[in-house]
Amino acid sequence: MSALEWIGSLLVFAGIPFIFLGTLGLLRFPDVYTRLHALAKSDNVGLGLVCIGLGVQSGSVALLLKLVLIWVLMLIASATAAGLIARTALARGLRPWGT
Repeated sequence: MSALEWIGSLLVFAGIPFIFLGTLGLLRFPDVYTRLHALAKSDNVGLGLVCIGLGVQSGSVALLLKLVLIWVLMLIASATAAGLIARTALARGLRPWGT
């Protein structure tokens, strides 16, 4: 294996725990706001690490840029969806946990 393949594998394997912990937070946290926070933050970091790792492993700059574009679009979609869900939950009277 070349150095780029090792670095790419390291990045992919570094992203897996973030995705797993985001899913665990979705299942374990007490209310919609903390669940959204756990899922949006950790999954975005995990996806970024996986995309960059796969792009580095490919050895192609074009593929790396496509994967980074996918990650950026997912960042925008995730933030928008989390904001809409939180706004709707607040409008329906769901109070944040602990208040």
